[in-house]
Amino acid sequence: MSDMINDNLDEEAPETGTLPLDAWHRERGGRMVEFAGYWMPVQYAGEGGGIIAEHLWTRSHAGLFDVSHMGQLEISGEGVEAALEAVLPIDLTTLKPGRQRYSLLLDENGGVLDDLMLTNAAHHYYMVVNGATKWDDIAHLREHLPDAITLTLLDEAALLALQGPEAAQALGRLGLVPMNAGWPSVGDMTFMDSGPFLWGEVPLRVSRSGYTGEDGYEISVPAEHVAAFVEALCAHPEVRPIGLGARDSLRLEAGLPLYGHDLSPETGPVEAGLTFAINKRRKSEGGFPGAGRVLAELADGTPRQRVGLLLDGRQAAREGAAVFAENQEVGVVTSGGFSPSLERPIAMAYVDAAQSAAGTALSIEVRGKRLAATVTPLPFVPHRYHRKGAAA
Repeated sequence: MSDMINDNLDEEAPETGTLPLDAWHRERGGRMVEFAGYWMPVQYAGEGGGIIAEHLWTRSHAGLFDVSHMGQLEISGEGVEAALEAVLPIDLTTLKPGRQRYSLLLDENGGVLDDLMLTNAAHHYYMVVNGATKWDDIAHLREHLPDAITLTLLDEAALLALQGPEAAQALGRLGLVPMNAGWPSVGDMTFMDSGPFLWGEVPLRVSRSGYTGEDGYEISVPAEHVAAFVEALCAHPEVRPIGLGARDSLRLEAGLPLYGHDLSPETGPVEAGLTFAINKRRKSEGGFPGAGRVLAELADGTPRQRVGLLLDGRQAAREGAAVFAENQEVGVVTSGGFSPSLERPIAMAYVDAAQSAAGTALSIEVRGKRLAATVTPLPFVPHRYHRKGAAA
């Protein structure tokens, strides 16, 4: 994989990998690009294809994303809860079976090594980590978890994301049956529910979550059955395959950080606005990597903050562009692009805390010009997760 360190500099770089649905994407006009060590579709050709069309389709119907490059891990063994709490700022006493939670892998200085999702699967924990960092994450976890803890990479499983306001009705037609007695149907699941299901005789893991800000699901499918499963989903008129381009613009509108851009070992969770990922008990007790820095910044604040920026005009700002308050440089853009939903450029940036209040007027330097921008609360487009108590 491209993110593994090759100790022998005389050897050729590893070949780009292919996902279980590689041929399926190509047959449907997927324009393939290298991402996180794999060939993946950035967009699709033909009617309904293209980043803007795919973005808007997901916002109004249901988009199907192949995210099989992500790392799916099972973690188990005696004392697994305490072992995971020693490496994550999470409170597993409040994570009930069948529920998942966003968390962070931090280094000893409180820098973000990765962001991840962790599920209490009753007899083990199921973790999903980013594709570009999964080998480093696995090495880090194996180094820091006790020998009694078993960590298994589910490399024979594909991962799909079905996102959008019509995702529930499309998935509901496939007749998935909960494997656990008393577990809700896919339509009755709420945000961050996660459990095992059967599609005929095929076992799946389904969570009601995603990376677009829309209602939707992430579905772990045995690789040998994933082509048949996506064919069954795409037979429904609400569902279209969507590429990486729209996945990025959707997550940007949702104000969701992308590891390697908005998050890195140089950024901490407090300045990134991710303090919700550090549970209440851990904020008082600490006991996780980087706790000294994190707890101090929770108490005293940080020199800079991740903010949203609305840009005037039509020109977008990209990662690395300098942010100014009058003639003083006060920050840097970490993600930026054109918002199809708002029909204007948007960006996320780290700026000096003194310039981070909503409504603050700033400017961004792009190709020698200053573009006017205004600090705005995140997300840019409201989240539409299906939470408890929401209308069906």
